[in-house]
Amino acid sequence: MGDITGHAPTAEGGTLSATISDRLRADVLAGRRDPGSRVRLEELKLEFGVSWSPIREAVSRLVAEGVIVADGARSYRVAPASRAELNEILRLRVMLETSALRGAIERGDDAWEAELLASQHRLSKLESRRVEPEEAEQWETWHRAYHDVLTRACDSPILLQFCRTLHGMNDRYRRLYLARHTVDRDVAAEHRAITSATLARDADRACALLKSHIERTGRNILKIMPE
Repeated sequence: MGDITGHAPTAEGGTLSATISDRLRADVLAGRRDPGSRVRLEELKLEFGVSWSPIREAVSRLVAEGVIVADGARSYRVAPASRAELNEILRLRVMLETSALRGAIERGDDAWEAELLASQHRLSKLESRRVEPEEAEQWETWHRAYHDVLTRACDSPILLQFCRTLHGMNDRYRRLYLARHTVDRDVAAEHRAITSATLARDADRACALLKSHIERTGRNILKIMPE
């Protein structure tokens, strides 16, 4: 993809823009940049020590993803957080991830089953005890990997890309609003139940459990979000 000046990026420029967009995306999704806060291109240019081209390309990519929004001709802000957007994310996650899970259950082989078991077991080692603050990022990584493995065997790359994007957007809300709140639920048990139904090739039960898992997280966030 060319930058907003219309010039095609070089290989080096493309790598730089990917690095910048990955860093910005991670900061936004992790809640390190507040919703609605200004994204100053001059500061990014100084921070990364690069020319304008990779900065503009990175910003264009994140605008297309909805991570940041244009606020004037050359002004940008972190995408705002709203109850309406979260409800839409939840609705789309349920629709797309259950579709992907059905496909994975239909097409997944023994290697996929083994990978799913390993992913859930790894995650359960953290979830079986209180996760310390310094381990939170490790849980995020393993949790994201578990959900990715769960649907990966559906053999639909475009569907999976949409699922990953929506999962990342949902994670942003969870990190913003649940970081300082105790959630009254056994997430580890939910993951075990989803895994068990998936390995039993019970698509209806697995999808119902995944739907409940996604929606319960959403309800917990909405309880503490401002109106």
